[in-house]
Amino acid sequence: MRDRLLAVAVAVIWGCNFVAIHYGLADVPPFLFLAIRFVLVAFPLVLFVPRPAASWQAVVGIGLFMSCGQFGLLYLAMSIGMPAGLASLVLQAQVVFTVLIAWLALGERAAGRQLVGVVVGTVGLVVVAVGFGADASVVPLLVTVGGALSWAIGNVLARAAKVASGLSLVVWSALVVPLPCLAVSLVVDGPDEIGRALGDFGWAAVASTAYTVVGASLVGYTIFNSLVARHPAAAVVPYILLVPPVGLLTAWLVLDEVPSAIELVGAVVMLVGVAVASTGGRRPITPSAEPIAPSAPAAGASGSR
Repeated sequence: MRDRLLAVAVAVIWGCNFVAIHYGLADVPPFLFLAIRFVLVAFPLVLFVPRPAASWQAVVGIGLFMSCGQFGLLYLAMSIGMPAGLASLVLQAQVVFTVLIAWLALGERAAGRQLVGVVVGTVGLVVVAVGFGADASVVPLLVTVGGALSWAIGNVLARAAKVASGLSLVVWSALVVPLPCLAVSLVVDGPDEIGRALGDFGWAAVASTAYTVVGASLVGYTIFNSLVARHPAAAVVPYILLVPPVGLLTAWLVLDEVPSAIELVGAVVMLVGVAVASTGGRRPITPSAEPIAPSAPAAGASGSR
């Protein structure tokens, strides 16, 4: 029950994260904003948190895919027109990708019901794409799908690493993100734009950074990585299905974003497919026999407030 409640808490935290990102991107270029976020995720905690019990290749891979790839593409998509609420939905294609990649890479066999869910979820995503493309360029949506694929690869790498302390994995893998993102920002935005953004770093950017660093990264991913390490990937990711409803509702209330009718139809179809794909043939979450590092319960307690 504790792990179930923690999984729900992560979904709520992440669902609200998209509105926070939206406000931050109003003043700061996406890759610079991401670099700042992960500098603060890593420092000063990296000086106090022990290295995770995993190979450096695993830590780098998780940092590149779960953090740099996922959020780099998400921030880029939102900066070029992807609505916050719809982004919270499309990013959940990671559930379908996670089930497939875990099946292929880790031998976590996918049942026939899961494969049906993959097909249904994909159909729903296509319907969302058609509805979105009718009113705007489909490019932001495709970039978001790329972020979902990157997240799924990171999920499977975290599952394979089996690091009990989610906090150590979050902090140390965050070291991978800032330099590549800053390099991209220097090339794309240029030094003058970076200087302007840092000089105009207002309250919205500060509040957005605080939420994404403390809530989404340190609390959210500490809990999530701990859950993925202790349970099959397909047993954890269904709880993230709560992210789109929270994200869509938050974006509606705060940003007045209202999806079109066809987007809503596609959203329902996609979530049904994702639910089937991520629950078919899986084991329910049960208490783990593995010892949990002290940092994991501490993060969980803060995440449930």
